[in-house]
Amino acid sequence: MANRVRPIVVSERDRQTLEHLHRAPSTPGGLSRRARAVLLMAQGVPGVEIAERVGYTVVQISRLRRRFAEQGVAGLHDHPRSGRPPTITARKRAQIVALTLKRPAPGLTHWSTRDLARKAGVSHGTVHQIWRAHALQPHRVSTFKFTTDPDAEDKIYDVVGLYLNPPTNAVVLSLDEKTQIQALSRTQPLLPLRPGLPARQTHDYRRHGLTSLYAALEISSGRVIGDCTPRHTGADFLSFLKRVARRYRDHELHVVLDNSSTHSTPAVRAWLDEHPAVHFHFTPKGASWLNMVEAWFGILTRKSVRRGSFDTVRALIRHIEAYIADWNSHPTPFVWTKDPAAIVTKAVRRGR
Repeated sequence: MANRVRPIVVSERDRQTLEHLHRAPSTPGGLSRRARAVLLMAQGVPGVEIAERVGYTVVQISRLRRRFAEQGVAGLHDHPRSGRPPTITARKRAQIVALTLKRPAPGLTHWSTRDLARKAGVSHGTVHQIWRAHALQPHRVSTFKFTTDPDAEDKIYDVVGLYLNPPTNAVVLSLDEKTQIQALSRTQPLLPLRPGLPARQTHDYRRHGLTSLYAALEISSGRVIGDCTPRHTGADFLSFLKRVARRYRDHELHVVLDNSSTHSTPAVRAWLDEHPAVHFHFTPKGASWLNMVEAWFGILTRKSVRRGSFDTVRALIRHIEAYIADWNSHPTPFVWTKDPAAIVTKAVRRGR
């Protein structure tokens, strides 16, 4: 006599649920296998073949068939395990949160899950779960800075006003210098990118000297004028400024600068007096990030300098000049979006 098999009837709704459980990456492995087994049962696949496909025994397939017939999809989920479930009282949770927010033990700068677990008398997994539930991340730290410039608010409105509403028939430039760019050569050639492997370079390197880059970013177009010099003195800055002024000799110039001492030497001030069409706009002290060319310097570092290998300073300079030429072939202007009032609120410390 042939063995009788309990028929499996799967509704369309249950079929959709089972297919989701089988395919969803968030489904636990055991539940996914059980859902696949029931789908095969619904297709009339024999139990022996199902067991081979999903890695179960025939007895397990028989039990699973019975669980689904009696309980439906709910019967496929894991049963509660034996033993006493872990219990963390609300008071203990509050204690762990309070300890996390307090200064840790002497010698530590911040809590780790294991340090706090020993202090609170729980497992480090419990501490981790409580931290996640309360969005606590003691391992992370962010920085902030207030400007101490007494004229910070006026300077912020002045500089951001140039970005958002530049004067008619005038050119706005963001100008600064990136100092001490190192010409470094790796001790071994770069290993190029391969499928499954990133490009690789040696950790050690040789130093071949420094250069400083003066750059002026044209706010409206994104074009950059750059010049590399061996030093960054007031005379070097003035030489670059004269070059920029000749480039825009037929325009009124508004130049955004930080508070470097080289930008305010007597020679620079005398030159400004002789060229009334050139106007300086200084960022607040301690807020050079307000100078938009700093964003371009960051792109230059990431895309051109950091991973380069240069045997001479001249090779480094040629590399930077090539990058500037390529940038200017398809310049990308930066768009300032932050309202000056919001910047004042976050960057200017009011009286205590």
